[in-house]
Amino acid sequence: MSEQHTPRSLIVTFYGAYGRAAPGPVPVAELVRLLAPVGVDAPSVRSSVSRLKRRGLLVPARTASGAAGYALSPEARQLLEDGDRRIYGPAGSREGTGWVLAVFSVPEAERHKRHVLRSRLAGLGFGTAAPGVWIAPAHLYEETRHTLERLQLAPYVDLFRGEHLGFAATAEAVGRWWDLASLAKQHEAFLDRHGPVLRSWEERGETAPPPEEAYRDYLLALDSWRRLPYADPGLPAGLLPADWPGARSAAVFAGLDGLLREAGARFVSPGAAPDGASISQ
Repeated sequence: MSEQHTPRSLIVTFYGAYGRAAPGPVPVAELVRLLAPVGVDAPSVRSSVSRLKRRGLLVPARTASGAAGYALSPEARQLLEDGDRRIYGPAGSREGTGWVLAVFSVPEAERHKRHVLRSRLAGLGFGTAAPGVWIAPAHLYEETRHTLERLQLAPYVDLFRGEHLGFAATAEAVGRWWDLASLAKQHEAFLDRHGPVLRSWEERGETAPPPEEAYRDYLLALDSWRRLPYADPGLPAGLLPADWPGARSAAVFAGLDGLLREAGARFVSPGAAPDGASISQ
């Protein structure tokens, strides 16, 4: 398992892809079975689940048969639903529609919230235009508003919409606001890891991919991909360097999603419908 694919991350990715469709809590024994194909052993599953429970993302519950299991907390379910719009929504560069600015002021007595605000805005894909002034493409406004309200951070933030009118060229300014070289490296790393996997599946040309193989390759690809749409906010193509790799990495993920997701569901729930709507209880 690579450093990127930690047991905790893979468990969250599993719940995002398949586990939240279960009609009840996922049995611990099933979590052990379902994390084995991606290299997570039973002790690592149990210790990671315990950490996720302490963070309030998983809640212990009994299955219909009385087995110990875990379900998503309401907060975790909301986080995953919010993530769907980024992970499975339109990816890559978008046409320019202006910018949203976030300016915040936190009283000294609550200065710990400054770090929380900075990390949340960065996690949403905002760049830094100036100290205390954060900027993102305007299409992120609704998600930003929703996130700040959910985290009870809205009272500290003013949001503005507008255009960049100078003095530097906007493409030059974007290169200051975001670390484009770092973002490009993340896209290239995804392409290096998962581009060959997609080509291999396409060359095989199977109409019914083997469920366990499909599940393994899909879960690893999703675990790598799900961070990228947050790091890269979908900047307008005309403001990005030539041969920007974002569209290519998005196409690779879309290809793997189309080929493998439903086949992987048959490994999660043998004999279930292709949408993976049930996990054995």
